Amino acid sequence: MRAVVQRAARARVVVDGQAVGQIGPGLAVLLGVAVDDAEHDAQYLAHKLARLRIFSDDTGKLNRSALELGLPALVVSQFTLLGDTTGGNRPSFTKAAPLELGERLYRAFIVALRAEGLQVEEGIFRAMMQFEVVNDGPVTIIIDTAERRAGGAP
Repeated sequence: MRAVVQRAARARVVVDGQAVGQIGPGLAVLLGVAVDDAEHDAQYLAHKLARLRIFSDDTGKLNRSALELGLPALVVSQFTLLGDTTGGNRPSFTKAAPLELGERLYRAFIVALRAEGLQVEEGIFRAMMQFEVVNDGPVTIIIDTAERRAGGAP
């Protein structure tokens, strides 16, 4: 799984002109599910994301998490995060999970985030969406569970 996480002042996702999910301050998350991902990747990523210290403490240091501050997350499925452009200018999406696996693990990630204690808003899987984010900082972090597996971490 690959997540692009932004510290957001506010964010919303719009489908057919209607906001289907929105947050004030919190985490704006684009989530890509890879063909070799599994349930444990969703749980690991949710645990990591809830505790990711990208919010400022009283001294301005990035030392607080969304979980600690009681902030929500807005999660949008984004298979294009797995696009591979090494073979040319048109991305290949062969590393992205097939639809059924992608949706199942997207849902597992949302369930796991809620189990961690975060309020979660979400987009609509497979819908054409507009994702509006006011990035605070800006702070943007990429988390990739494939890198964790390659490094031998649990």
